[in-house]
Amino acid sequence: MEEIIKLDNVEAYNQMFGLKSLHPLISIVDLKEATRFPSHVTMNYGVYALFLKQTRCGDIRYGRQTYDYQEGTVTSFAPGQVVEVQLEDQPQAQGLLFHPDLIRGTALGREIRHYSFFSYSSSEALHLSDTEKGIFTDCLNKIRMEVERPADRHSKRLIVRNIGYLLDYLMLIQSNISISKVPIPPCGLFNAVINL
Repeated sequence: MEEIIKLDNVEAYNQMFGLKSLHPLISIVDLKEATRFPSHVTMNYGVYALFLKQTRCGDIRYGRQTYDYQEGTVTSFAPGQVVEVQLEDQPQAQGLLFHPDLIRGTALGREIRHYSFFSYSSSEALHLSDTEKGIFTDCLNKIRMEVERPADRHSKRLIVRNIGYLLDYLMLIQSNISISKVPIPPCGLFNAVINL
């Protein structure tokens, strides 16, 4: 039986793919920058993870089912979930990993269980339109900008709020509501600063 790798922190994931870690509780991942690619691995997530897949690069077994994903979809995983990945090609994905401690004691920490796309019962990935992919990427860029800055209490609040914006957008997509028809504040620093 294959060893199950425990991903109890973002550093463990980054080491597996040869990526740099800038923060102990959060990482913005671009697998184009990875220097290592395990061809077959089973992971027990101890962090939350969201990935926008750019190409189909292999199979993902999620719980007891194969994850239904293709180019331009978001896959999501929560702490305690076991995922088996069989890579056929170099993965092309951008994503976000964050430890539960990052959101502990925040409104997002209290509400995280309501984001049903993190559930094992959700075996189908979220398929994004080009506009929705742009929103996902914009949110990642905003979070990355805060992660790269010197840490302070305001940057943590901005990071958590931008994660919340991203998760709210994904809930809208999952609910089959067009983002263009729903007035939601843009994901970004300026909106978060105004609401501090």
